[in-house]
Amino acid sequence: MARQTKSIVLSKQQTVILKRLEKADKTPQGTAIRCRIVLLAAQGEVSTKIAVKLGVDPQRVRRWRNRWAQAQDSLQIAEEKQSKDKDLEAVILRLLADLHRNGGITKFSPVQVAQIISLACEKPEDSGLPVSHWTPPELAREAAKRGIVESISPRQVDRFLKGG
Repeated sequence: MARQTKSIVLSKQQTVILKRLEKADKTPQGTAIRCRIVLLAAQGEVSTKIAVKLGVDPQRVRRWRNRWAQAQDSLQIAEEKQSKDKDLEAVILRLLADLHRNGGITKFSPVQVAQIISLACEKPEDSGLPVSHWTPPELAREAAKRGIVESISPRQVDRFLKGG
């Protein structure tokens, strides 16, 4: 079963602004691609064809098509209220901007990170290890053994030690 494509209708002013943004040297590449997606969608192109033409994922095309379609009424109101192109351009740029993303949930508390770093400052011999310097795998095993963390990868220990 095919997905229902959201239709996009652009006013002359919106089309002019999108084309100008698409070609402007200072427009970030992501925004320029979003402009192209909206312009092609307004010409009646199917999302999969737009994706192939622009070399992007079809889901990305659907996302921006849907976002624009949902905002068409508010864009129309903004266009009627805004007498200048510059004001409408600001509204369009806000619409085409990335939404804020918080990133992943942190798995390790700052206290745990501090305890792992503190562990790295101890001598391995004090923990009964026959080595002179800690390696990330040894630190990961020792942190789990001491109950600082349930489990941790050597790579994550290395990131903590490098301050990343």
